Parts: sequence; C-alpha cells; structure tokens
Amino acid sequence: MYDYDLLVVGSANADLVIGVERRPAAGETVLGSDLAVHPGGKGANQAVAAARLGARTALLARVGDDAHGRLLLDSLRAAGADPAGVLAGGAPTGVALITVDPSGDNSIVVSPGANGRLTPDDVRAAAPLIGSARVVSAQLEIPLESVVEAVRHLAPGSRFVLNPSPPRPLPQELLDACDPLIVNEHEAKVILGEDGAGDAPEDWARALLARGPRSVVVTLGGEGALVASAQGVSRVPSVRVDAVDTTGAGDAFTAALAWRLGAGASLPEAAAYAARVGAAAVTRRGAQESYPTAAEVDALGPAVARGGSR
Repeated sequence: MYDYDLLVVGSANADLVIGVERRPAAGETVLGSDLAVHPGGKGANQAVAAARLGARTALLARVGDDAHGRLLLDSLRAAGADPAGVLAGGAPTGVALITVDPSGDNSIVVSPGANGRLTPDDVRAAAPLIGSARVVSAQLEIPLESVVEAVRHLAPGSRFVLNPSPPRPLPQELLDACDPLIVNEHEAKVILGEDGAGDAPEDWARALLARGPRSVVVTLGGEGALVASAQGVSRVPSVRVDAVDTTGAGDAFTAALAWRLGAGASLPEAAAYAARVGAAAVTRRGAQESYPTAAEVDALGPAVARGGSR
C-alpha cells in the first residue's frame, strides 16, 4: 500500500511576473505591468497541480527560511499537498523572473537559491518518503546527482517520471528509470544532440526511446503531444482554448500524466487527460493559481488519443 499517489522531487520558487507588450531585445529596456509574486517552481507546481486534481501528493524540496519560502508552504497546504518533505534553510528561496506577453507566451530566468542545496544526502534521508509513493516525478531545477539518488530509492513496482528541464545530457542510470521521459522539442534536441534529433517529433521519440527510457512523451504545445513506447507511437490532440498565460502549463501536464499513470491509465489515456489539464491551466494567469480541479477539467470535454505510426 502506498501512502502517496505522487511524490514530486524538485524545485520550489517564488515567481516574479511582469506583463510586457513585447519581450526586450538585447540591450533594450521595455516598460511592463506591476510586479506580481506567485508561488512556483517546477516541483512545487507539479505537487500543487496533482493535489488540486485529487491525488495524494507530497513534495521533497528545499526552500529558504524567508517570506518566499512561507508563501510556497502555504500554497502547498492550501492545495492539499503534504509539505512534510520540504526542508528550509541553507540559502534564500529560489526565484524565477518571468515576463509574459499579450499572447500568453513567457520567458523565464531562474535563480536556484535553496533548490541548489537539495543534496543527495537530503534525498537519502528522505528514502522512506520516496519509498512510500506509487509514482515519483522529478525535473532538473535541482542538482542532477540528487535526481539520480532519488531513483535509487524507488519502491518496487513504483514508476519514475522525468521532465528534464532545464535540459542537459542525462546519465544512463537516469534514462533507464524513466517511464516516461517527458520532453518538448528543445529538450529533446539537447538530449539527442542536433545531429541525432531528426526532423519530426516521431523521430525524436523513437531516438529517445532507443536511449533507454521505457516510454517517452513529446509535448507539442498547441499541437498536443506524442507518446511512444514498445507498443508504438501515437498522437494526442490538444484542447483548443484561449490562452492567457502559459506559465506552469507544462508542469500541470506532467503532474496530471504522472498521477493518471499511477491510477492505471494507459500512456495515451494519461496524456489525453494531461492535455486537458494543461489547456485549463493556460486560461488563467499565474502557475499554481491557474491549476484546475478535476471538475474543471471534466468541463472541457473528453480528448481522445488517435493512432499514429508504429
């Protein structure tokens, strides 16, 4: 019996957001909206998104002993996520500087802060927490060696999901544990190298699958997603909505997919549900504040995976 449907091992940041008419070019200054401060970070985002959907969720992360850290802990508790694995101190809470243009597209610069102090020793100390989760999800806004350490403490029969963002080459031990590896176009090309990426998402998915993951998901923005495993490759359509702010939408997608996989859904089924969650998230501003409940996702209507090449 698992205590948690999903444990997220990852980052927790304060998002400092400014709306702009257009993002500045090199050396250019533009005026923006009033500064807004939101709870964020890929790890905390995923934990909040899953908890909002009804998953029993916990977060293993590190924040500073400061106002931004308290903001993040409050957001986790309000969503129903367990913050027992969140460590405090060692450095200020991580910060993400985000600009959002009128189309909802964003540019982000992250100062890791306390996220960079989540060490392998911290992860080893949390081994009982990791072993109590049906699914463990991670990203790369914390030290890579800490993510590798997490996969060494997975419970038998549990599942590991990785979104390698920001992307970097991955050790074989980590690739072999992924089920799935979730990437966008940029992340796929960094991991594969430009020469090995190919021209189409299907090419990226097959090439990544050959590197060791048990399954792969390629997110395609407004074009939906593509899933690949030993059973073949298929496309998952997007849900058409009017985007307001795309910040954190990928985290909502990953959290929803990880949770549904743990609940027994097939990879195409889980990705179709996750596409609906991501679509709902972009219709509101902010990251964690934008994440939908299960009822709000159901209101978008069903999305059905369609077959593709095998």
